[in-house]
Amino acid sequence: MVDRESLRPLERCALRLADEGVARAEIARRFHRTPEFVNRMMGYAQVPRGASANAASTSATDVLRPLERCILKWRANGTNHAEIGARFHRSAGYVQQVEQLAQYKLRTY
Repeated sequence: MVDRESLRPLERCALRLADEGVARAEIARRFHRTPEFVNRMMGYAQVPRGASANAASTSATDVLRPLERCILKWRANGTNHAEIGARFHRSAGYVQQVEQLAQYKLRTY
């Protein structure tokens, strides 16, 4: 069961009403939504999310943009700045600047 404090107010209220025995059709009517929406919302409310759900998947590379991750990967494989720049239609200087920024981000993380 998910901690109800991490849910949105609409989800908390709908779950509270369901716990009190109110029919889903009535909950939908009160929120001006369809019963299908309420069923989906209540189902999604059971799925873990937030900081506790993402804590296991957080790594140092999560602070980098996809471009920065690609550049660092290619540089680690020995590709020079000019070759990488040609892939992105950018200059070698730009690629070098992005690489330096990515390394800085990883150091401060």
